[in-house]
Amino acid sequence: MSKICQITGKKVITGNNVSHSKKRTRRTFEPNLFTRKFYNPDEDSWVTLKVSAAGIRNINKKGLAACMKEAKAKGFL
Repeated sequence: MSKICQITGKKVITGNNVSHSKKRTRRTFEPNLFTRKFYNPDEDSWVTLKVSAAGIRNINKKGLAACMKEAKAKGFL
Protein backbone atom coordinates (compact mmCIF):
# COMPACT_ATOMS: atom_id res chain seq x y z
CA MET A 1 0.00 0.00 0.00
CA SER A 2 1.07 3.56 -0.54
CA LYS A 3 2.42 5.65 2.32
CA ILE A 4 -0.20 8.42 2.09
CA CYS A 5 -2.55 9.63 4.84
CA GLN A 6 -6.17 9.34 3.70
CA ILE A 7 -7.27 12.34 5.79
CA THR A 8 -4.48 14.93 5.53
CA GLY A 9 -2.78 13.77 2.33
CA LYS A 10 0.67 13.65 3.94
CA LYS A 11 3.07 11.53 1.91
CA VAL A 12 6.73 10.57 1.60
CA ILE A 13 9.11 13.44 0.86
CA THR A 14 12.81 13.27 0.06
CA GLY A 15 15.81 15.10 1.46
CA ASN A 16 19.42 14.60 2.39
CA ASN A 17 21.34 12.79 5.10
CA VAL A 18 24.17 15.14 6.01
CA SER A 19 27.22 13.57 7.65
CA HIS A 20 29.80 15.27 9.84
CA SER A 21 31.95 15.86 6.74
CA LYS A 22 28.90 17.49 5.05
CA LYS A 23 28.68 14.67 2.48
CA ARG A 24 25.06 14.44 1.34
CA THR A 25 23.17 11.26 0.47
CA ARG A 26 19.49 11.00 -0.43
CA ARG A 27 16.91 9.77 2.10
CA THR A 28 13.16 9.72 2.58
CA PHE A 29 11.00 11.26 5.28
CA GLU A 30 7.95 9.05 5.82
CA PRO A 31 4.72 10.18 7.50
CA ASN A 32 3.75 8.72 10.88
CA LEU A 33 1.00 6.40 9.58
CA PHE A 34 -1.35 4.08 11.44
CA THR A 35 -4.07 1.73 10.20
CA ARG A 36 -7.12 2.48 12.35
CA LYS A 37 -10.78 1.51 12.41
CA PHE A 38 -13.25 4.32 13.12
CA TYR A 39 -16.96 3.96 13.86
CA ASN A 40 -19.24 5.99 11.60
CA PRO A 41 -22.55 6.47 13.45
CA ASP A 42 -24.21 8.09 10.39
CA GLU A 43 -23.93 4.85 8.38
CA ASP A 44 -23.75 2.55 11.45
CA SER A 45 -20.53 0.99 10.13
CA TRP A 46 -16.81 0.73 10.79
CA VAL A 47 -14.35 2.39 8.40
CA THR A 48 -10.69 1.34 8.13
CA LEU A 49 -8.39 4.24 7.27
CA LYS A 50 -4.64 4.67 6.95
CA VAL A 51 -4.12 7.94 8.83
CA SER A 52 -1.23 9.96 10.21
CA ALA A 53 -1.00 11.11 13.81
CA ALA A 54 -2.17 14.56 12.69
CA GLY A 55 -5.12 12.93 10.90
CA ILE A 56 -6.15 11.12 14.09
CA ARG A 57 -6.08 14.43 15.97
CA ASN A 58 -8.21 16.05 13.24
CA ILE A 59 -10.77 13.25 13.50
CA ASN A 60 -10.88 13.64 17.30
CA LYS A 61 -11.36 17.40 16.94
CA LYS A 62 -13.79 17.71 14.01
CA GLY A 63 -15.42 14.29 13.85
CA LEU A 64 -15.13 11.48 11.35
CA ALA A 65 -17.90 12.61 8.98
CA ALA A 66 -16.50 16.13 8.58
CA CYS A 67 -12.95 14.90 8.03
CA MET A 68 -14.03 12.32 5.45
CA LYS A 69 -16.08 14.96 3.63
CA GLU A 70 -13.06 17.30 3.43
CA ALA A 71 -10.77 14.44 2.34
CA LYS A 72 -13.13 13.44 -0.48
CA ALA A 73 -13.34 17.06 -1.66
CA LYS A 74 -9.52 17.30 -1.74
CA GLY A 75 -9.18 13.87 -3.41
CA PHE A 76 -7.40 12.03 -0.60
CA LEU A 77 -10.10 9.35 -0.25
